[in-house]
Amino acid sequence: MSQKSLSKWMKIILFIFGLCGIAIFGLVIPVIGSDLKNEYLEFAFAFIPWLVFILIMAIPCYAVLVLGWKIASSIGNDNSFSNANAKRLKYVSVIALVTSIYNFAGNVVFLLLNMNHPSILIFSLFVTFVGIAISAASAILSYLVRKAAKLQEQSDLTI
Repeated sequence: MSQKSLSKWMKIILFIFGLCGIAIFGLVIPVIGSDLKNEYLEFAFAFIPWLVFILIMAIPCYAVLVLGWKIASSIGNDNSFSNANAKRLKYVSVIALVTSIYNFAGNVVFLLLNMNHPSILIFSLFVTFVGIAISAASAILSYLVRKAAKLQEQSDLTI
């Protein structure tokens, strides 16, 4: 597979992820939340805070999609191993870590305010660990891309 076609496929996948995010954050979550609010009236007061909490989590998701798009573009331009891509992967790592911390802290706060159920908190731990794993993988990839960029730069200078 050539770098141009790889870049094209990455962009298609990122675009589909963006559309799925719009469907989930813009339609599915508000509808399910509204149904839960109508079914369990004792938790109706928690609908807006939870909706805001979840929609704020959409912002870093789209920031990562933008960074992924930029990485895909540089791959298409035959610039896979660059310091710019290493920096973008580092940003993805930081965003994933901060989002994981936000998710965990928000769930704990909602639990303390009696706006959360312990089973939701346990599920959020799984989401938090996935975010931390993504953060670690992105940090490792950033390091490797930076090393590869350095090697490529040295190779270009010797030829």
